[in-house]
Amino acid sequence: MKVENLTLQNHYLIAMPALADFNFSHAVVYICAHNDQGAMGIVINRPLVDLKLGEVLAQLNIESDKSELVNQEVYLGGPVQPERGFIIHRPNNEWQSTLVTSDDIGVTSSQDILFAMVQGQGPEEFVVSLGYSGWEAGQLEQEVGSNLWLTVPADPEVLFNTPFDKRWERAAQGLGIDMSNLSSDSGHA
Repeated sequence: MKVENLTLQNHYLIAMPALADFNFSHAVVYICAHNDQGAMGIVINRPLVDLKLGEVLAQLNIESDKSELVNQEVYLGGPVQPERGFIIHRPNNEWQSTLVTSDDIGVTSSQDILFAMVQGQGPEEFVVSLGYSGWEAGQLEQEVGSNLWLTVPADPEVLFNTPFDKRWERAAQGLGIDMSNLSSDSGHA
């Protein structure tokens, strides 16, 4: 039996321990879009060590003296177009280029949201990333079917209020799974 119109939009992909791909080992991916053409997601637990939002703003000639903003983490959202920025945010105000992912979460790729943020008019809860993760039609479904990923509806608490290094375990808790109990070995009975 085939399930039609199943979408993982506004879900997390949680990498199984056996997923050895450097880009996705222990990753949590927020799925922004998923349809019969493919899927797009942003890794939400891989901060870029040498980059803060203040440096991104400076590169875009946007000035800010707000320390909480300029010291904000910037994440590596995935291996595709790592020079392109995305902001996952709540509330879901629509900026020039916003993809609405749920009733209260959007993903924006236009600079107008950054200008609003430095003026104190942007979203209060947000995650900034560079790059994204993409899957061709049917590819994500195949990976999920091969047990490379767990899927769970996105919990904004994990996205906006959980430290990045706890998001993998916390996202899995939404399924009642303790990731420390899963083995990275796979086999057949």
